[in-house]
Amino acid sequence: MISSVVFKKGSLYYLDQTKLPSEKIWRKCNSLGEAYSAICNLKIRGAPLIGVFAAYAVWIGIRKIPENISKDKFLKYTQKVMEYLKSSRPTAVNLFFSLERIEKVLRENKEKSVKKLKELVLKEAKRIHNEDKKMCERIAHLGISLIKKGDRILTYCNTGILATAGEGTALGIIYKAKRVYKDIKVFACETRPLLQGARLTCWELLERRIKVTLICDNMVGYLMQKGMIDEVIVGADRITRCGDVANKIGTYNLAVLAFHHKIPFYVAAPLSSFDLRLDKGEKIPIEERDEKEVRTISGRIIAPYNVAVFNPAFDITPSRFITAIITDKGIIRPPFEENIKKLYE
Repeated sequence: MISSVVFKKGSLYYLDQTKLPSEKIWRKCNSLGEAYSAICNLKIRGAPLIGVFAAYAVWIGIRKIPENISKDKFLKYTQKVMEYLKSSRPTAVNLFFSLERIEKVLRENKEKSVKKLKELVLKEAKRIHNEDKKMCERIAHLGISLIKKGDRILTYCNTGILATAGEGTALGIIYKAKRVYKDIKVFACETRPLLQGARLTCWELLERRIKVTLICDNMVGYLMQKGMIDEVIVGADRITRCGDVANKIGTYNLAVLAFHHKIPFYVAAPLSSFDLRLDKGEKIPIEERDEKEVRTISGRIIAPYNVAVFNPAFDITPSRFITAIITDKGIIRPPFEENIKKLYE
């Protein structure tokens, strides 16, 4: 299986996703600044994978601190490292979840030596990495119950091996369905403006010899109208306690279309993607990205250089358009707020 983040012999390596599908380039992460840049520039992306990578990035940022430094200075510096990483992608809650886990480890072991604290940070990063792999397996195991033989599944953005430490969330279910039923059909939206569906999902599926049909984002309504889609499965970057979902821009469009055509719309995400502090989707911070991402495709200018651009990276899908949320702990159905609460009890 392809893996997009590898920790081996004390070094962190990652697959540069901005180079796919034309080049498969592995990079070694040598510094905190490089890790931050990799997240900001989408060399590493996908909410669960960002969480895994950020946990290792904390260790990268503190590993060379002299072990004779005062404990107080070490802890203050480590906190600055984590605050810096938190500013890289504001919407993906897994980033904050992973860093909060490391904060907890440091808080509970603050009496230990600087050397030991460094070891504990790395140990927690590895634990987060391994847990993410298992999370993917559980989501696939539960999600397969919603798929039938011969189904035609529409997916969006990239939610597989390139977005997680395992086989993925939404794509993980599709991989499982392919192994069980063989004859399911997959449609992938290109996912403008950065084409994660075209560049990453299609590449990933074809690497595993799974046939996929690529469509432009604005073709979805036509396919649904013609009865060519049986269900939609997407991922999530953040889910509120009422079940509203932040995901790649364009997800809301799909949900409304699916609702209108009475097509099941499923969200696949781990519990680490839930933010129970927020009671509704409008409170989720939405990242706005560089205008040039819309004006260009693969470096080629496709619009006047001085045209105004609005480029939010995510949108909010209200829970009323969602059929079910598939998590690693169970499948949540409406009423979402009540059933999400039960899952945490």
